[in-house]
Amino acid sequence: MTIRTPASGSTGTGPGPRTLHLNAFLMNTGHHEASWRLPESDPYAHVDLAHYVALARTAERGTFDSLFLADGPQLWNTVAQRPAGALEPLTLLTALATATEHIGLIATASTSYNSPYNLARRFASLDIVSGGRAGWNIVTTAGAEAARNFGLDDEPAHAERYARAAEFVEVARRLWDSWEDDTVVADKAAGVWGDDAKIHPARHEGTYFKVAGALNVPRSPQGYPLLVQAGSSADGKAFAARYAEAVFTAQQSPAGARAFYADLKRLTRRAGRDPELLKVLPGIVPVLGSTEAEARAAEQILDEHIVPEHGRVRLENLLRLEPGTLHLDRELPADLPPESAVEGAKSRYTLVVELARGERLTVRQLIGRLGGGRGHLTFAGTPEQVADAIGTWFTEGAADRFNIMPAVLPSGLDAFVDHVVPLLRARGLLRSGYGPRQTLRERYGLPRPANQHLAPALSSALTTV
Repeated sequence: MTIRTPASGSTGTGPGPRTLHLNAFLMNTGHHEASWRLPESDPYAHVDLAHYVALARTAERGTFDSLFLADGPQLWNTVAQRPAGALEPLTLLTALATATEHIGLIATASTSYNSPYNLARRFASLDIVSGGRAGWNIVTTAGAEAARNFGLDDEPAHAERYARAAEFVEVARRLWDSWEDDTVVADKAAGVWGDDAKIHPARHEGTYFKVAGALNVPRSPQGYPLLVQAGSSADGKAFAARYAEAVFTAQQSPAGARAFYADLKRLTRRAGRDPELLKVLPGIVPVLGSTEAEARAAEQILDEHIVPEHGRVRLENLLRLEPGTLHLDRELPADLPPESAVEGAKSRYTLVVELARGERLTVRQLIGRLGGGRGHLTFAGTPEQVADAIGTWFTEGAADRFNIMPAVLPSGLDAFVDHVVPLLRARGLLRSGYGPRQTLRERYGLPRPANQHLAPALSSALTTV
């Protein structure tokens, strides 16, 4: 497909007082569940390092701030549905760090099924290897499937998972601060490599963790990685307001996105933090064409490749229904449990139910709507229409940045970088280059956190509820 882009700046939102930034959410052959079935797609791309290197370099060509890899400690879906399984993201991002220069590298890691010491070490190592480009998407991991991989019969309760996550992050930050920045003396003449007085053991004993020693990795270029969060439930938003520096969110409309944005900023201020230090990134799944009709035809081809039975099973799992409950050509049952009765993926549960109820979708139609982005906004249109939508959400208080989620990879990311990015630049919304080398925190306009052992008052002010 060749997209014919009219003259830059001919339509859309003009320059605003802020600068737009982008994150590339990369998922094997693309976010659309049927992307792997297209003739252009490589069904083995999910374990191909060269595939991810090419994607990272394309995102860097588009001056994206960061790229993101999702993850979970279980086999997602069924292997029949789409490419299943994934390379461990911190391992993959370490390889991508050597193939790129500027782009940030964000990975999901669970607080439910990791220990603070090991995970803090791995993220500090990535931050050092990449020159200060690491980010951690903090998840609490819903679902019994993951729990059973770690000796549990079922997932812990929602509130307990977030309580554990809060303690996990506190311990991780204590570990990242366990070396002062100038611990290493390297005095060859005196035979002194480091100053033991500048090492601070964690000495933590809490409800979920007991960690005695200091980290065995020096303090990294960013102090600690950019902290990202993606839960939109009440517990998730409270956690984000206290700890997160960037929030990934799924929103279906500008009005809903503005309401979420305003609420999260309000909660952040109430938690004693500057709301400007928390960046909100709605997800968008762009499907591009040189005309709107061409874009919608491309979207229809993808939707026609969805296997409805796979989607039905997935919906029954999400909605906690018995197998065989849903019928493809009927609407969702009227007696679904409320969000308060759901222990896992509360916000996604509510989004899906509200979408189905609000538009009176059949199960088959709902599967089609979710096939592109699992609840994120799917937008089929020309480059100008996509640029207009992004510019409007950005300038009207619905987003600080955007999570770009191409429906098909690599072609979708190529098309976005080649045809949408130039429009955003022409409108003064997106930078044309990176400039001097920066850490991921600097790209997000965030300060390097002070070491809590040197400036406890400042450190506390940044994080205390």
